[in-house]
Amino acid sequence: MEDPELFRQGGFRLAARLAGVGDIRGTDEQIKRFRRFAQAEDPAADAVVAMINRMPPGHGHRLFGEALEHGIEHLDNPPPELASFFERVEATPYWVDHERIERGARAITRTGLLGLFPLGDMSLMGGYLASRATKPLVGTGEIEHMASRRLVETAAWWIDVTTPGRLRHGQSGYVSALRVRLVHAHVRAAMNRRQDWDYETWDKPVNQIQTTGTLLLFSLVYVLGTQLLGVRYTERERGDILHLWRYVGWLLGIDDELLPATEQDAWRLLWLLAATEFIPDEDSKRLAKALLVTHEAIGYGRGTLGKVLSHVSVRVHSSISRLVLGKTNADFLELPDDPIAQTAVVTAAAVNFAAETALRYVPGINSLREVIGGIERRHYVTRLGKVFQLDPTYARHMRAA
Repeated sequence: MEDPELFRQGGFRLAARLAGVGDIRGTDEQIKRFRRFAQAEDPAADAVVAMINRMPPGHGHRLFGEALEHGIEHLDNPPPELASFFERVEATPYWVDHERIERGARAITRTGLLGLFPLGDMSLMGGYLASRATKPLVGTGEIEHMASRRLVETAAWWIDVTTPGRLRHGQSGYVSALRVRLVHAHVRAAMNRRQDWDYETWDKPVNQIQTTGTLLLFSLVYVLGTQLLGVRYTERERGDILHLWRYVGWLLGIDDELLPATEQDAWRLLWLLAATEFIPDEDSKRLAKALLVTHEAIGYGRGTLGKVLSHVSVRVHSSISRLVLGKTNADFLELPDDPIAQTAVVTAAAVNFAAETALRYVPGINSLREVIGGIERRHYVTRLGKVFQLDPTYARHMRAA
């Protein structure tokens, strides 16, 4: 299979070369093996959802919540599907290193709110290029009709799982990862019930490849995005960030074969993903537009100044997206092409890079920046949580599915 034109001209391949990872292209056999995961789902989580759907309303979710918060041993005679799920989840893989996870979380935290820009402008926007993965979003109306809430909920979840200490067993990040895994299973069950789901064109809904794509967008593409904005990481920090997300991916039910152990693995996996999944369509454009409208609407107030800030916000976010997605992909998504805004973003990134370089020689600066970044992130979640009334149990998503 040849590279799709959109990928060849996009920013990922150039970024891989700049990262020094060499030729990351997969062979035909590797592509075929990778594509088999488009028919793979998450049997353990799917069995739990089937169990929940057989029970009286609310009962199954209550059992899942109790097992999640207190452990499966807290339940008397738990259903076998639930017992099997938690036995698998609690059997932590040999490769999990919580010291590395903590270091990765601290490296992410010190970027503060700057780290949220790649989340929306590169990870979410880049995900819209994978049109097969967007079909459940379009089908449920979640992104197009509730784009602002979804963006904020995604950011709050991302902050939760990347905060130091929260991926330990029973902590909020650990719990959030497993709750989202169950949401995926609910959405998958809902899509499988639809008469209009096109399995031949769209593959299985919320399949292993699509979940892996989300993982890579939140990990490798996040690292790339923050670096393009001037953030500097050591090689060990980049590895630790990817290790954190490897564990999150395992909690989300991703097959071991699709969990990259190294940065080189992640780049090769991203190539396979982009070469086979980045097939944007009209839904991709609709979702990209909805995300831009969200950037325009959030938090700038009314009046002339508010309108100006909203306009600038869209141009800045679009310019950041163009940095990593490339001109062809960005043009297809119909992102505004503003040379002035792009120059401003590149200039700000260069200034930030220079400041980061200088700060590396200041003793204790990273610890201070981790504290400041943590405060910024907590304030962000608290402020927007009041506006959008965030629900950490994701009950609304499960009801909608």
